[in-house]
Amino acid sequence: MQPAASDLKPDKLNLKQDMSTRLLVHGFFAAMVAVTLGAFGAHGLKELVSEQALTTWETGVRYHMYHAFALIVAGLAAPHLGASSAILAGRFFSVGILLFSGSLYALALTGMSALGAITPLGGLAFIAGWWVLFRSARISCNT
Repeated sequence: MQPAASDLKPDKLNLKQDMSTRLLVHGFFAAMVAVTLGAFGAHGLKELVSEQALTTWETGVRYHMYHAFALIVAGLAAPHLGASSAILAGRFFSVGILLFSGSLYALALTGMSALGAITPLGGLAFIAGWWVLFRSARISCNT
């Protein structure tokens, strides 16, 4: 017996739950990676890089973890603010982690100061993600 055509279409509730779950999974994974990189910095890099490089690494880890939590917040907020807004915010946070924290990790390991030019782009992505959540919450409050 064939399933009815309506059974094959994803309903909006399941799609929202799926997107929310994906953001949560991504946030949990990003947090795990941040903890791993923090431990590596505290134990593995201490003897290999300068104090300034270690401070740069720690800044990358700190913002990585902040925005892992931001991904989790976006996942939890998705049912309330709309899946598309939460997904967009999550994308900005992910890009921010890659550009901001990633450039700081690379800078700490290589000492190539030119990598510092990438860091502000990641910061802008973080700000954009928070802006999307703020605007969505604001619109949600006004409806």
